[in-house]
Amino acid sequence: MADDHLNPCASDICRGVLRLFTDLNFAGITEMTLANGRRADVAAIGPKGEITIVEIKSSVADFRSDGKWPEYQPFCDRFYFAVGHAFPHDLIPDDAGLIVADGFGGAVLRHPEATPLAAARRKAVTLRFARLAASRFVQLSAQP
Repeated sequence: MADDHLNPCASDICRGVLRLFTDLNFAGITEMTLANGRRADVAAIGPKGEITIVEIKSSVADFRSDGKWPEYQPFCDRFYFAVGHAFPHDLIPDDAGLIVADGFGGAVLRHPEATPLAAARRKAVTLRFARLAASRFVQLSAQP
């Protein structure tokens, strides 16, 4: 298709989000399962311990068919949708942040209002994040 460059796939959006987070001094990981069984596309921890979750939507159909995103919000301080450049921004709910990304990077177009986690929840999410990151590091280190 002639417009494929305008509609990046989910993996390209994910790569751009992770690059954006690196630029913002956040450590990000993909596919983190939360305590409620939902799997966040991207979870990140900022320099002050703030938790961010990003749900990636590569198409309008993907966005419209997915109603589970409110179940991520209790596990983060800020929740964002990440979309490609051609995605209609007016579809994103006002209480969610908006990131536009492609395989080369991303930009935050709208920050959501922060809803700070309770200390016990923050500790649990941070430990889950750390254990997953460490586990993945060990797996990568063990590869020949």
